[in-house]
Amino acid sequence: MDTPEGPPPQRLRTLPSRLTNHAAQIANRIVDQALGQAGLRRYHYALLAALEEYGPASQAALGRRTGIDRSDMVATVNDLAERQLLERAPDPDDRRRNIITITEAGRNQLTHLDRLLAAAQDEFLSPLPPADRQNLIDLLTRLVDHHG
Repeated sequence: MDTPEGPPPQRLRTLPSRLTNHAAQIANRIVDQALGQAGLRRYHYALLAALEEYGPASQAALGRRTGIDRSDMVATVNDLAERQLLERAPDPDDRRRNIITITEAGRNQLTHLDRLLAAAQDEFLSPLPPADRQNLIDLLTRLVDHHG
């Protein structure tokens, strides 16, 4: 949080919203580096995780479920389809729409990504003992659930 000019003003250093944002930036950098080891990004992981957990879905439904914008969804699906981590096929009920399905290779990649992300979470939370980690997760979950 310090800059070459020194620390920010005290009132900034104690704002929960600023601390949460700064922690999220650090966490995102660590996660991006971990996923980068597999040549993938957070959108790739989110899409594979949604398909594995909820099954085949349209691109539009996947976008809503994962929060991936429509224009980013097309690029993400294309990238994962090129890597054979998912399949895209016309919806039998509406030929204008595609149904996306995770492949066996996609499931295997997701398992690998889960291990990379577990290590990234450990790195991010390394200053905290297990009880504090769980407490942080519980508090953040309550905040997100309340404001979501």
